[in-house]
Amino acid sequence: MNFEVTATKKRPQSFDDLAGQDFVVSTLKSSVQAGRIAHAYLFSGPRGVGKTSAARILAKSLNCQNGPTETPCNVCSNCLEISRGNSLDVIEIDGASNTSVNDVREIKDEVLFAPNSSRYKVYIIDEVHMLSNSAFNALLKTIEEPPPYIVFVFATTEIHKVPATIRSRCQQFNFRLVNVEVIKERLEMVTGEIGVKADEDALFWIAKEATGSLRDAYTLFDQVVSFSGGHITLEKIREKLGLVGLDDLNELAEAMAAGNATRVLEKSDEILMNGVAVEQLIMDLAEFFRIILFINSGIHRETILGYAADRFSTAVREGFSRSQLEHALRLILELYRNVRYSLNQRFELELLLSRLSDLKGYLNSREILDQIHTLRGELVSGSMGSEGSDGMGGKASEAVPQNDAFREQVMETMRKKKLTLSAALEKAVSWVLEGDVLRLSFSDSFSENLLRRESAEVIQVFNEISGLQARLEIVHIQENSDTDYEEPREEDDQVALVQKVFRGEIVRGESR
Repeated sequence: MNFEVTATKKRPQSFDDLAGQDFVVSTLKSSVQAGRIAHAYLFSGPRGVGKTSAARILAKSLNCQNGPTETPCNVCSNCLEISRGNSLDVIEIDGASNTSVNDVREIKDEVLFAPNSSRYKVYIIDEVHMLSNSAFNALLKTIEEPPPYIVFVFATTEIHKVPATIRSRCQQFNFRLVNVEVIKERLEMVTGEIGVKADEDALFWIAKEATGSLRDAYTLFDQVVSFSGGHITLEKIREKLGLVGLDDLNELAEAMAAGNATRVLEKSDEILMNGVAVEQLIMDLAEFFRIILFINSGIHRETILGYAADRFSTAVREGFSRSQLEHALRLILELYRNVRYSLNQRFELELLLSRLSDLKGYLNSREILDQIHTLRGELVSGSMGSEGSDGMGGKASEAVPQNDAFREQVMETMRKKKLTLSAALEKAVSWVLEGDVLRLSFSDSFSENLLRRESAEVIQVFNEISGLQARLEIVHIQENSDTDYEEPREEDDQVALVQKVFRGEIVRGESR
């Protein structure tokens, strides 16, 4: 018994069979019913959405023995010949292999002869954008003033390559991608017809993977059926096609939420050793964090997520802020764009995973400023009412925030403005804010002198990011200074407030 692939077996035979093309269907049916038949049509759109099938259905509608009719009977000799592809009056031409002007000249000669047994002679030219410029030029006059019994139907996936002179002579119909739910419904119909069981999440995955192409969905469906053993499940698909399981992704993300870089790298090694390609893991990670971002934004519809929201662990759903998820997605998508050019894709992936292990510590610029403003308010209120105040009225000294993200933002901004100043700032031994004075201490004379000359630009960047109105003071210290440094008492209220807001710890520094 000969096997017929699902895409061929389920090829649309009437306008009502076309999936997801309501505008095209209604317009063509109305045109046929009213007898307003154009001499040239141009069908454009992605692959596998029904362009060539629509052209054949149009040919049957025009030549059906009961027509012209918007519902061809599919039983008369004309309809059957067109369906089988052996009608003398419906000529299908592959534009990719018949590109020369000589091929078009043959068409020009043939159109002079009337149809053999039909009302119309229909020329269907697929991938018409592949024709040469001279071939297009040879077609112009023919499609502009053809004999009354000639109809041209052009199909293309790249309409921008079709000359405007051709497009202006045709009625244009843009075929859209087919909705995921529509594809899923068609797959459910097929499973019932062939007697195969299929889980809903498995069919949803196939429909989503087809990216709007019903033909691609049928092709992937045939492949899955061949190894499913009569029951299609998402687990079987992941195992056979080398995809990353949702449980593995949950475990990987939980380790990231916990800041456990060791477990993140170990888990990624387990996944890759199971035969998952590096690019596949990157794509699955991007899809995973996209779904978590949607859940974090309050979206829980399974038709959007592809899974029930409760299949993602609570630690992952609640473990990241929206800005952290957006940052993770940016890093993953950037790697996906560049990984194909990498000398070692796995090393690039492991570097990404190591960075994502610190995702919980990421703060965007707005969050950093909010924390700085909060700190300033708490320091002011704390210093005014703190016990043990000496009542001298002097301005308290504040350690400049030790938050790595804040420092990195200052350095990054300075790198963009002037790289040499950024390098000099990295040599600073300490940053201290006393009243409205930012004091930078250096043991390196070169960096100190450079920053003295460029102090205005440095303090401008600091003030823009911190929201303060500080002045800059450069201090030189001896590299092996014996000056005693009195470590702040941890019970001091102001120091405790700084530690609380920036989750920092007290470190020993040097001062003059």
